[in-house]
Amino acid sequence: MQCPRCQHENPSAVKFCGECGARLELLCPSCRASNPPANKFCNECGAALHSGTAAAQFSSPQSYTPKHLAEKILTSKSALEGERKTGHGAVRGHERLNGIAR
Repeated sequence: MQCPRCQHENPSAVKFCGECGARLELLCPSCRASNPPANKFCNECGAALHSGTAAAQFSSPQSYTPKHLAEKILTSKSALEGERKTGHGAVRGHERLNGIAR
């Protein structure tokens, strides 16, 4: 099976591309059946596999961000917030390093 993203040739039984990691099957939003990436309609129930517009697919980050990645982002965000410095403190620290006194 050829990857639709990178054109790498993969064995027919795999679910993800061995070269770029792209999903090689589409899951039906209605019945969760596996379908080839080129299908427009589900092999099992006939439901449309692609929604109408890209804007609808990516309307919110929750619709396309994997749960494990979202959790990692949210936990690292709180750790990073403690490391922020105000603009004045950073400038004063820079002035001290360069020997500039005010």
